[in-house]
Amino acid sequence: MKDFDETLTEALEFTAAFTPEAFPNLVKHLDPAWVEEGLLATGTATIRRRRLPADRTVWLVLGMALLRDLPITEVARQLELALPGVDGSLTVASSALTQARTRLGAEPIEWLFLRSGEEWANASADRDRWQGLALYAVDGTTLRVADSAENRAFFGGHDSGPHKGGRDHRTSGYPIMRAVALMAVRSHLLAAATFGPYAVDERKYARSLWGSVPDRSLVLVDRNYLQADVLVPLMTTGSERHWMTRAKSTTKFRSIRRLGPGDELVEFTVSSEARQKDPSLPTHFDARAIRYQRKGFRPQLLLTSLVDDKRYPAAELRALYHERWEIELGFGEIKTDMLERLETIRSKRPTAVAQEMWGVLIAYNLVRLEMERIAAELKVAPTRISFVAALRFFVEQWLWASQTATPGAIPQRLSTMRDRLRMFLLPPRRPERTFPRAVKIKMSNYARKVPVHSSSKKSRK
Repeated sequence: MKDFDETLTEALEFTAAFTPEAFPNLVKHLDPAWVEEGLLATGTATIRRRRLPADRTVWLVLGMALLRDLPITEVARQLELALPGVDGSLTVASSALTQARTRLGAEPIEWLFLRSGEEWANASADRDRWQGLALYAVDGTTLRVADSAENRAFFGGHDSGPHKGGRDHRTSGYPIMRAVALMAVRSHLLAAATFGPYAVDERKYARSLWGSVPDRSLVLVDRNYLQADVLVPLMTTGSERHWMTRAKSTTKFRSIRRLGPGDELVEFTVSSEARQKDPSLPTHFDARAIRYQRKGFRPQLLLTSLVDDKRYPAAELRALYHERWEIELGFGEIKTDMLERLETIRSKRPTAVAQEMWGVLIAYNLVRLEMERIAAELKVAPTRISFVAALRFFVEQWLWASQTATPGAIPQRLSTMRDRLRMFLLPPRRPERTFPRAVKIKMSNYARKVPVHSSSKKSRK
């Protein structure tokens, strides 16, 4: 063997030693000490010598997230994750990879995401505040997971009710995971996330994220979250934690006083049913109602806990709310670009699904973190950087660093990358354009394949 064993982590460290600040190194931000700390904190550090120790299995999970078009065995081979066998071979069997993932579990990857996400997203939001407030968004989405009996039993799916008047209910073709995330809106970095069975209410998942919201912040939320047991705990704990959302057509409140044109202070009454479920809720709470209308759209009503109209001007709040759409774009980047429109987590057991999902979220943050750095270098907002171009380019660099990083090759590589930096830059957004929601492609006319419980055993009479 060579004195210098170019495994993934070592190759990246070796490359970084010869790399100026401008070199986009995808994983340099992921402190190896965090990996070790996460393994120790969750009791999964490797003690006995194995060909695929726990720390390398962490890199395998991240590789699965970024190299979606490769089987897991090929991910391990491409990144040279396995330690040499007795015969010097670096090839590892698929069953060994499965066993290594099972030994690792989901907890270390979850710990690593929460630790890194909190630091990266909060630092990013802190650098780009509005009126002294860090800007976040919370919203939910769904993803399909592999269709196995275990996944279907744990995650469940959508039930559309009886089919054509019959008694049989039509269930979704795949088990469905429900996920909710807390995102720094101006960099798309994820500060926290939670996910689980589809049947659990999205707002329940959201409430579990409020502990991750820092003080002096504003959280933009969908109007589905407009209820006392969701929003009151956010603004009554911590210091200066605020929310903003749109009103529903059925929203009711009492006007207290006019603050300005289309701007008033209002009072909401908390229902007795809500207070019975949560006695800590108040009987009433104040908010601010701001009316506006964009060209080509119906009149809208914004509601927010930012009741100080002098400190928080209504015109700025009207413009600010539309940054909530950034979290929708972030979900699109994960589901469409990273998961390549399949929107499928490929693991077949709930624990492995959780492990893979945490890996996807870490990998997404790594790409987004480098995009923020490139944006700073080009002196533009992070949203001006193409996620698709960055993702493809960083995957290419990761593979190159793990296989061919040598001092002689680096200068030429750097020159090529500097020339390609401009390909990341997107044109400025045009907010005057309008795009009403509509179906772009007609659904298939083929009959739908209804999920059935498969079995290799013949039914017995």
